[in-house]
Amino acid sequence: MKRPEPQALASAVEALAARFGNRLITSQSVREQHAHTTTWLPTQPPDAVVMAQETADIQDVVRICAKHRVPVIAFGTGTSLEGQVNAPAGGICIDLRDMNRILEVHAEDLDCVIQPGVTRKALNEHLRDQGLFFPIDPGADASLGGMTATRASGTNAVRYGTMRENVLALKVVRGDGEIITTGTRAKKSAAGYDLTHLFVGAEGTLGIISELTIKLRGIPETIAAAACSFETVRGACQATILAIQTGIPLARIELLNAEQVRACNAYSKLTLPETPLLLLEFHGSEVEVAEQSRNFGEIAKECGGGDFTWTTKPEDRTKLWQARHDAYWSVKALRPGAGVVATDVCVPISRLADCVTETEEDLKRLNLLSPIVGHVGDGNFHCSLVCDVDNKEEMARGEEFMHRLVERAQSMGGTCTGEHGIGQGKQKYLKAELGPEAIDAMRALKQALDPQNIFNPGKIVPVG
Repeated sequence: MKRPEPQALASAVEALAARFGNRLITSQSVREQHAHTTTWLPTQPPDAVVMAQETADIQDVVRICAKHRVPVIAFGTGTSLEGQVNAPAGGICIDLRDMNRILEVHAEDLDCVIQPGVTRKALNEHLRDQGLFFPIDPGADASLGGMTATRASGTNAVRYGTMRENVLALKVVRGDGEIITTGTRAKKSAAGYDLTHLFVGAEGTLGIISELTIKLRGIPETIAAAACSFETVRGACQATILAIQTGIPLARIELLNAEQVRACNAYSKLTLPETPLLLLEFHGSEVEVAEQSRNFGEIAKECGGGDFTWTTKPEDRTKLWQARHDAYWSVKALRPGAGVVATDVCVPISRLADCVTETEEDLKRLNLLSPIVGHVGDGNFHCSLVCDVDNKEEMARGEEFMHRLVERAQSMGGTCTGEHGIGQGKQKYLKAELGPEAIDAMRALKQALDPQNIFNPGKIVPVG
């Protein structure tokens, strides 16, 4: 992948400076902040950053960069995990944080229209007084534009789905600076190609999202959180499968292996039994939640679960789920000074216990520490590999582990990533997962929508 010609880049930066003034930033520190990555991939900063405030700003950056064949990388909050915001060929980063207005809320239709820089927590704070919320929770306070671009998911996916199921329509700036409108506020449509979901998960490689229409939900009357320890991972997974098969409408169900429970106990000052653990949440009326909790308690007992406790007290629920959301920091605290390499895979839930068990065995064989958390309701789990990134021998074992993890998931009918996306880090696994014909189709789409390859080049599928 070639960087733009020096003269072309200089001309683009000059034109952007004339258009944006001090909203064009070229300082080293700011550029590095816009390429930071929370995984093992090296930082690759852009040549400049533009702070966008409205759709016209995005359009003008794209037009100027297209004229000079300079790459354009969209940036939300920078919480992606596979190098999606890196700039391997340099170029211009468009920071969308100031495009953070909630444009319309249609409470009666359970949808809203927002700019891409609106964050998940800010949106839910705005909606709370209307009895509404947006359910997709990836853990980080990510921007909704970034969550859409990476097809984010999270702890609520078992009941509410992922971003794929919760985006109704988009406005996207295409390669010539014009805007594509991909849909309407209607809950369903049979009009033409499904362009909305073409851009959901495209990681900014086909265009830049400038506006989103997303689904909302009513805040449940009662929310109960629960915890149940198991003797084995297999027992916890079997309880999950039975609960789903019997129709218990679980809102959240998370697996923590014994290593992760130990980390959470130490970091969050908890006293949970240090064996495989399920954390659950039930939504509904008071009667429904009580019934769901009782029914799951019976299933857990059949599958070797220990004491099953549940609570509707907000402070108790918050403490329990905060410990889950702090899982990354709890792992980092296990070995001060070491790095944490986060990765994920997803398999059919019938193979989840096999995949997690074999993964734990692999970690022992390779003498590596990597606590595991999983969104077991949809077969997705995350490994947080603790390692010294400057130790070549340890990193080699870590890379072997991650490679074997992906191969294991794919051999079980699963995917190399359930949530984190492809970015730079997992490009090498796409061909084995989808086949060369699918890769060719992706290249054709990229060529058709971005013929100059300026949108986030080097991500998902190499052009060539």
